[in-house]
Amino acid sequence: MITAEFLCYRKLTIDSLEIKPGITTIIGANGSGKTTFLKLCAGIAVPDSGSLLIDDALPRETETGWVNEFPDRNILFVNVFDEIASPLRFRRIPCNEIDSNVRACAETLGITYLLQRAVRDLSGGEKVLVSLAAALVHHPKVLVLDEYDSHLDAHSLAKIEQGIRRSGAEYVIRCTQQMSTAINSDFLLFFDSGRITHAGPPHDIFPFLKGTAYYPLLWGC
Repeated sequence: MITAEFLCYRKLTIDSLEIKPGITTIIGANGSGKTTFLKLCAGIAVPDSGSLLIDDALPRETETGWVNEFPDRNILFVNVFDEIASPLRFRRIPCNEIDSNVRACAETLGITYLLQRAVRDLSGGEKVLVSLAAALVHHPKVLVLDEYDSHLDAHSLAKIEQGIRRSGAEYVIRCTQQMSTAINSDFLLFFDSGRITHAGPPHDIFPFLKGTAYYPLLWGC
């Protein structure tokens, strides 16, 4: 269970929140606190006050994979294989294990054909797939995704969704502006002006959002 109690960080305030294992999607306007909350979950930021715990551990004590909204900000290496392998090399994993893990992760996401490519030659969608592979290759407990789908076409997004479901990550915390993505979630959080105004399964939350930009066009069809 991910729990937040009396959490405050900059303009974000959460009195109490519980997130069970599965895929949790955050929606809301720009500036509503979505990315701030993701950074707290990933351990990139630390609360000013209160607590955020992942199974009673701090985020920085938990294996976490992070994918930024802008893929070029994730990528450090010239070659795709080296980029995906980097989290394992930083952990000094044996070379044979690195090779097998990288290839298995790439196969899960359908990007084995990219392994020998230079990152600079990739499309925006391909860079997101590579960033996701690098976030998943060390089998994190928590996968945090910040509007990762904004660069993807429908085909790439379908591959990403399959990869997320197969990843083994116990908690997937993501934000999106695409309600077609939000539909495929176990739990929704709606942020407004730094606070969570709605929390629950999609079928409980979307009726409250009817008539807004956050109501899926195909909902209920």
